[in-house]
Amino acid sequence: MYCIVLSFIYIFALLSTKKNNTMLTQNEKNTSFLIHLSAYLSFVFPFGSIIGPLIMWSVNKDKSSYLDENGKEAVNFNLSYTLYIFVLGLLSLPFAFGSFFRNFRYIDDFDGFNFHLNFDNLFGVLSLASLISIVGIVKFVLVLVAAIKASRGEVYQYPLTINFVK
Repeated sequence: MYCIVLSFIYIFALLSTKKNNTMLTQNEKNTSFLIHLSAYLSFVFPFGSIIGPLIMWSVNKDKSSYLDENGKEAVNFNLSYTLYIFVLGLLSLPFAFGSFFRNFRYIDDFDGFNFHLNFDNLFGVLSLASLISIVGIVKFVLVLVAAIKASRGEVYQYPLTINFVK
């Protein structure tokens, strides 16, 4: 399953790269590389994947159009994928509450209260959790691909990105 996901990521990486025809300095390439990698700040503090690229982009957007394009792509991508993970997390709540509260149907049996643990809705919770983890893995890999492309002087356009910042 993960091999299929990684092969789709590779195909998207080949198709969604835009060459920049202007002469770029090594400083611009390194800064755009760091703009994309700042998405990993989410491992340090909450919403770091949004705040890190947003701050780096807002500081460097006036320096060159290359940094502006890479910053917009990074911010839009991180906002989009945070939204996708949030929606998938909200979709898993009915399954989690259903599997928890279903156990209270035996509450009238006061002779020996036994919390009957059943796994009726566990499949729904696990399937949505696996979707969330696949989206997280795809995000991790796509940020790496974009950072490598940015260090080569290319503007990487992330797949399935909503353009919040134009």
